[in-house]
Amino acid sequence: MLSVATHWVPRSSLRLARAGPFARRVKSPKELALQAPNPIRRFDVLFDHAEPSPLDDAAYAPYGNLGFPPPPAGRPWIYTNFVQSLDGITTLLGKHSSGGEISQSREDRWLMDLLRAHADGILMGMNTLREEQRQRGPDSRGIVFQVADPALRELRRKLGKGRERNIFVTSATNLDLSQCKVFDGDVVDAAILTSPAGAERLRAQGGHPQVAIIAAGDKETFDLPRAISNLREELGVQYLLCEGGPTLYGSLARADLVDEKFLTISPVEVGQIVPPEQERLPSEQGIRVLLRPTVFGGPGFTRDQMTHWTWMSCRKAGDHQFNRYRRKRG
Repeated sequence: MLSVATHWVPRSSLRLARAGPFARRVKSPKELALQAPNPIRRFDVLFDHAEPSPLDDAAYAPYGNLGFPPPPAGRPWIYTNFVQSLDGITTLLGKHSSGGEISQSREDRWLMDLLRAHADGILMGMNTLREEQRQRGPDSRGIVFQVADPALRELRRKLGKGRERNIFVTSATNLDLSQCKVFDGDVVDAAILTSPAGAERLRAQGGHPQVAIIAAGDKETFDLPRAISNLREELGVQYLLCEGGPTLYGSLARADLVDEKFLTISPVEVGQIVPPEQERLPSEQGIRVLLRPTVFGGPGFTRDQMTHWTWMSCRKAGDHQFNRYRRKRG
């Protein structure tokens, strides 16, 4: 029998151009975007049936309209953001495993910031953070997931959003909070969703009272829907952005918790099986057939169970396509 495995890694953090220190006056967000060395191209809006933007602000200029409906009662409105190749792959794996290798788009990275600016929290699995650490070397304490673009940080302030928050789903079986700088609390707020047993393990570490630990389930069993509801009840999270990985996305989808999907289609084709000439990482060795992952990890749906979506908007920048889908219910 063949040994088959899939892995996933997050999109790379491409740096956006910033205004120089000797600017004579404070430039508008639109001017900054147009005068940057590699400016963000204006997205071509093919169609858009979504809600209007909550503000009339120049920061929206490259993308155009972006609004959201009210959140459902009892839980946050959950929207996801992924990039994939033409054949549906999210990472090459190996030493070029960053999602940015698939994306190859400044506009895609900028859109990530725009979506983050509207979120009360960014939801991720711990493997997303661990992969970022791996890419940066053995001495890295990982990164903090936050809005990088100054104009979009200002937009977030105008939207009345509080401090940025990173939220991780984990069993906390082997998690040392001191090894990850995101839990230091000096840049963003951090929260962890876990089982009651996982919460006990984390609290026993001490030293990180600033990290909100939300337990849901029974003993080692984790109740994801209950944990998501607790985010609304305990932390006031109304809009929640999920950035991966596929295992977490698959769990959210199977629980019918995903309300919207923002999906970038990059004009590259890579194939699902890692070719024999590609250099593998140590963790990838010994796997005879190594599969590159898609957005949806874990068991899927039958024909009777599969979900249906409304195509809300479509944009393009160069040969990249930027889609928005909303879950059909009822």
